[in-house]
Amino acid sequence: MAIALFTDFGSEGIYTGQMEAVIDTIAPDVRVISLLNNAPKTNPFLSAYLLCALCRQFPKKTVFLCVVDPGVGGNRRALVLKADNQYFVGPDNGLFNRVAKQAKSCRWFEIIYRPEYCSLSFHGRDIFAPVAAKIACQQSDGLLRPVVPPDCSAYPDDLKKIIYFDHYGNAMTGIRYPPVSD
Repeated sequence: MAIALFTDFGSEGIYTGQMEAVIDTIAPDVRVISLLNNAPKTNPFLSAYLLCALCRQFPKKTVFLCVVDPGVGGNRRALVLKADNQYFVGPDNGLFNRVAKQAKSCRWFEIIYRPEYCSLSFHGRDIFAPVAAKIACQQSDGLLRPVVPPDCSAYPDDLKKIIYFDHYGNAMTGIRYPPVSD
């Protein structure tokens, strides 16, 4: 089992390391993979397309800890999506909607876990990382409750625009590859 980190935190700063420390405390034998730390900043819509493209290379039971969350501290829920036997842990802001639309099977859960201390501005460390670690260790009983799936209709199958530039200058679009005929 592995946990893949997908964030817009950037490569500098303390945030990724704090989430990794929480994971290591709860699940020291679980491998942590830094998948992406510069997802489109505060843009869960574009990040949803990138996440959907990148998760395909990972095996079943991988847990994706995903934080692209301009609404932290607001009224959005904390969710887990189980899609085709992969898990996605993060905010209810559309970040998982493309994954859900592409999945053959999926189930949505609200995270009901709340630690004794919970920051208003860093749910990645205080809520999402502990839940991702516990899912990876198969210890998530009592942390989740099933919910009605969010509306994913605003996420077209192909987004015909550039969603990401890597540091070499390569552009990625929201168009599926290989092309899918409708």
